[in-house]
Amino acid sequence: MRRTESGPERLDCSAPVAPPVAPRLVKETVLQPTNTSRPDYFHKVVDCQWACPAHTPVPEYIRLIGQGRYSDAYMINWVSNVFPGVLGRTCDRPCEPACRRGRVEENNGAAPEPVAICRLKRVAADNKTDVKARMPAIAAPNGKRVACVGAGPASLTVARDLAPLGYEVTVFDGEAKAGGFIRSQIPRFRLPESVIDEETGYILDMGVKFRSGERVESMRGLLKQGFDAVFVGCGAPRGRDLDVPGRREAAEHIHIGIDWLASVSFGHITSVPPRVIVLGGGNTAMDCCRSARRLGGSDVKVIVRSGFEEMKASPWEKEDAIHEGIPILNYHVPKSFEHTDGKLTGMTFEIVRAVYDEKGRRTLVPTGEPDAHFECDAVLVAVGQENAFPWIEEDCGISFDKWGLPVLGKDTFQSTVPNVFFGGDAAYGPKNIITAVAHGHEAAVSIDRHLNREPVDRRPPPRVNLLSQKMGIHEWSYRNDVSGDARFKVPWAKAETALASIRVEVELGFDAATAFKEASRCLNCDVQTVFNRDTCIECDACVDICPMDCITFTANGDEADLRTRLKAPAKNLAQDLYVSAELKTGRVMVKDEDVCLHCGLCAERCPTGAWDMQKFLLNTAQAGAGSRDARKAHLEVA
Repeated sequence: MRRTESGPERLDCSAPVAPPVAPRLVKETVLQPTNTSRPDYFHKVVDCQWACPAHTPVPEYIRLIGQGRYSDAYMINWVSNVFPGVLGRTCDRPCEPACRRGRVEENNGAAPEPVAICRLKRVAADNKTDVKARMPAIAAPNGKRVACVGAGPASLTVARDLAPLGYEVTVFDGEAKAGGFIRSQIPRFRLPESVIDEETGYILDMGVKFRSGERVESMRGLLKQGFDAVFVGCGAPRGRDLDVPGRREAAEHIHIGIDWLASVSFGHITSVPPRVIVLGGGNTAMDCCRSARRLGGSDVKVIVRSGFEEMKASPWEKEDAIHEGIPILNYHVPKSFEHTDGKLTGMTFEIVRAVYDEKGRRTLVPTGEPDAHFECDAVLVAVGQENAFPWIEEDCGISFDKWGLPVLGKDTFQSTVPNVFFGGDAAYGPKNIITAVAHGHEAAVSIDRHLNREPVDRRPPPRVNLLSQKMGIHEWSYRNDVSGDARFKVPWAKAETALASIRVEVELGFDAATAFKEASRCLNCDVQTVFNRDTCIECDACVDICPMDCITFTANGDEADLRTRLKAPAKNLAQDLYVSAELKTGRVMVKDEDVCLHCGLCAERCPTGAWDMQKFLLNTAQAGAGSRDARKAHLEVA
């Protein structure tokens, strides 16, 4: 970090991001110094942000929540993930398994838990003030028209990114309100409709034209309407069926999970018979069984062909279902629907076990036990979803692969028709909301570049700021005390209240005091330990004070050897080594990034200031002037 008369200077790294981030070998004997100017090096150290498809700066907004700056925290979220209130209740949380907190607590208990990142996001959404004045200004019309098919998270993200740039964006959807599967497939006891209305409203209020109740029936017809670009974000609307004996005869009492959830959401279904079987092990199955429990099902069970750990449902979704008294039966393969005169009476299952070959491939093998029979009045089939594009004509130029998915350019989401783009579940099959948002951001960049006659496969690099957090000899601008608290539990509504109505939200959210304590568990992984070899006197004071034994001064070597010679062996190969250039004694400084607490003790102890704590902020490029080649040319001239 260079310094000017006015203080630390921001470092702007705009070099293209290359995949490898680990130190490179020189002549296969020693490791080359780590290039920390590459945006991806410190980005990877911020495990939660690295794991988030939309690269939300998690520690930044958690600090703001801890300070009670809820509106600021909300807007930082909004820029990246568009739906903080929705995601704060429903996100699949890829950030949490990656959270460093779980690794550094491994020796403190059998089940170390990450920071409650998702539920802290909800705190920002629930406690913010009015943020309408902080929404982007809308530029003058640029004369370009963009159509978005579907009003789900991917399409709305495209609309949010392009509308402020002056594009005329029209969103088509067959339903009366925007939201797509957020509205139709997530039960109200998990996500109140008011939250959906608020966050879709921010986007529609940007001048986006919403053609509600208007389902697109023909791609050819849509292209003839003169749109300059089309984005397809219609999701994966078809649920997989189960073709076993009795399916047709008892069809009246057997329902496809996602269609059934939509009917419940829109009020078409208000009750269920007492005995309900839910087939499937994903999040849709969990939503189905919990909904059925609230609609009158007294004997609701989930039956899955795989093992419990192999189920695709998020661990917390399975826990919630079990908490509500819903049993999950594993290793049961459906054999038949039993019926009498067209009325469903039960199901028969074959009991199996999992056998794995030398390559880890699973085969389900019958155990030889008698078939299991369960009586039921209704069955909800939630065994997967698939894409369906009957409205896209075969001769309109859009190619699909053998799985029925569109053939798209790598990272561009551009189809074989140059002005047609896909995103969300419509692009690569069913995923989740945060992935759909990430697709929308990238597709918006591609659309903007395409309509400005620039190649869409040239992706703009992120911009990075590193700023020292030093405020005194032993003072930092962030709270560097490491909290010893275990993860706090989110309070629930009382069971008799929650199970009595499908519209009563189960989770109540953290209050301000608990949110502060949970936010304090964050290790501030974005505040990086930055080493300056030129001022190091090799006194080893940092080695002595490091509570995690992360730092070692030693002779260089190849990576495999070096990892074994550190003060604490670096066994996690997924985490990089931070290696300095050669020091005066011929040694190198090696820091294992794996379990660093970012506590700053090394920088406080260092007598020469060779260590500094610098906040890393990564800004991914979004659609607009900053993502076009003209920006690069301007910078080169400057």
